Amino acid sequence: MKIDDLFSVQGKVAVVTGGSRGIGRMIASGLVANGVRTYITARKAEACDATAAELSEHGECISIPADLSTVEGVEGFVAAFGERDDHLDILVNNAGAAWGAPLGEFPELGFDKVMAINVKAPFLLTQALLPHLRARATADDPARVIMIGSIDGIRVPVGDNFSYSASKAGIHMLARHLGAFVVGDHITVNSIAPGPFESKMMEYRLGDPESRRQIEAANPRGRIGTPEDVAGTVIYLASRAGAFTTGVVIPVDGGISQLA
Repeated sequence: MKIDDLFSVQGKVAVVTGGSRGIGRMIASGLVANGVRTYITARKAEACDATAAELSEHGECISIPADLSTVEGVEGFVAAFGERDDHLDILVNNAGAAWGAPLGEFPELGFDKVMAINVKAPFLLTQALLPHLRARATADDPARVIMIGSIDGIRVPVGDNFSYSASKAGIHMLARHLGAFVVGDHITVNSIAPGPFESKMMEYRLGDPESRRQIEAANPRGRIGTPEDVAGTVIYLASRAGAFTTGVVIPVDGGISQLA
């Protein structure tokens, strides 16, 4: 029972949505560096292509730009992926959106957009990719679906991102629900609930030195998350070490959720 055997993901095939920046890029980078042929997707083709080119210096990363908030975008992505690979070992549903507005002024669009990207899209994409996930899945080496939720789906947030917190609580339950349906197909479904990481959503707070200091000071670990923190958790779930884990939410937040 050697560490290389327990945690190796060498030779697997992965899809990471929202992989051009932030947490998605961190995850994709970790997978690529460890021998996983990794497909990334994002709405902005130029950014998606640029990230794939950069990550390909360390392994194999393929860009398939797509707008997964629409049925047409999901179908187009799945068709493009199917032209290149006949199976999928790891699906990381990471792409997300947020919206903040005061209570009493929160617009309908702020719910429609966030729910479409954060909940509907992961469900439709997972559903469409089930044949690829089943293709080579076995009892000892199941296919893995990993939902990127948030600690805002576990605790009550301090901000006014009402649709975001609801969507992330929803994605945690969706993972459990889906997991119960596909476990017999040798597919595991789990969620990761990140705390503060360098991302577009956190840029407005982490970009300000004083705000960043406050966020770090409020974290029991005294810092924000690093690429190793989230990529390492994905690699655990995607490796032999995580093959018997399904239907769980793993907070990767430095202990913030324990304070709620």
